[in-house]
Amino acid sequence: MMIDAFGWFGGLILIAAYTLISHGSMSGRSVSYQSLNVAGSVLLMVNTAWHHAWPSSAVNLIWVAIAVGALIRGQKADAADGL
Repeated sequence: MMIDAFGWFGGLILIAAYTLISHGSMSGRSVSYQSLNVAGSVLLMVNTAWHHAWPSSAVNLIWVAIAVGALIRGQKADAADGL
């Protein structure tokens, strides 16, 4: 039951992030947006792996990697700018 709740919550997080970016309330390069992507995808990945839905798990793993990469690039850019 808890694993299913993880999946639903992860899905809601990703939908919220997409809604915020689609309506211009958040930048696609923001830490907030990328953090929502990481959190939502990790929760969905746990859920889909539990249910042996490997293609979906793989997509979510890739989604996490992209978001983490964007967060790292953003930190490096901030450090280079002296922020």
